[in-house]
Amino acid sequence: MSQFLNSLNEKTKIKFRELGPGILICVTIAAAAGLLSANYGAPHMLFALLLGIAFNFLAEEKRSEMGIEFSAKTLLRFGVALLGLRITIDQVLDLGVDTVILLIGGVILTLVFGILASKILGRRARFGVLTGGAVAICGASAALAIASILPKSKLGERDTIFTVIAVTSLSTIAMVLYPLLTAFLELDNRTSGIFIGGTVHDVAQVIGAGYIISDEAGDFATVTKLFRVAMLVPVVLVLSAIFRSKNKRSSPEPLPIFIIGFCVLVALNSSGLIPEGIQIILIDTSRWCLVTAIAALGIKTSLKSMMTVGFQPVTVIFLETLFIGIWILGGLYVLR
Repeated sequence: MSQFLNSLNEKTKIKFRELGPGILICVTIAAAAGLLSANYGAPHMLFALLLGIAFNFLAEEKRSEMGIEFSAKTLLRFGVALLGLRITIDQVLDLGVDTVILLIGGVILTLVFGILASKILGRRARFGVLTGGAVAICGASAALAIASILPKSKLGERDTIFTVIAVTSLSTIAMVLYPLLTAFLELDNRTSGIFIGGTVHDVAQVIGAGYIISDEAGDFATVTKLFRVAMLVPVVLVLSAIFRSKNKRSSPEPLPIFIIGFCVLVALNSSGLIPEGIQIILIDTSRWCLVTAIAALGIKTSLKSMMTVGFQPVTVIFLETLFIGIWILGGLYVLR
């Protein structure tokens, strides 16, 4: 027994030496991004990404390479799984059947539209799936989750980073413009909240835009957005099944572990079994895992490769954003 414990302890030390430096770098960048975000009011993830890109030279450093890779993949999936603590089944039921159908239709059609737009503009379907999922579901978090189950590609990480930058930027712009649009259209609080929650990409910007209008609009926006976050599960499951044969794995998983974790946590959160204090801690942990993963992806990305993206990807994401906005707004007018 003593020999086994000594062996385990030695393996832990070796693993820590391999992963520690890279993880510490990514966490430090995430913390610095948090300070900048608090001072300047810009999205935490966007700062983490930009700071990470500035430290791209560390991606070639042998001592930090494994830890950065661990942060970009394992911490990412752990953070996505913990997102399940933000959702309950009751929240979804409060929206009503018509609204739920409208939101589900928006997610599916935006994905399809993204694939078609990508092909028309000379990009691969993979890029349309990635950007369409990010726009339709929950911005940067969805982009990271979907990227983790797509077939491996030489340009995969560059496409993911670009998608994160684009959806975060557009989400910030929407946070400012959409409340003005709802006021111009004279929408009531409930309709305004559902429109904001059904169209803005990232959760933080949804909350910001919703509560700019009113507390009631903010509440509806938050619940609507969390339903879109919940759509991450079926979307990733379907995409995983479609692309599984293309992923080069010796023993492909029928169901990604982090998605199982997401579903379990939604169920536990809905049942009220998780104490509020622990829930808050785990939600904060999820946010930090995702921000740390974004910092790692930034480190792995060179500006030189980003400059070769071209105008087509920008056009694809802009058109997807426009499409889901028109779909949700048109649907809400029909349902009024």
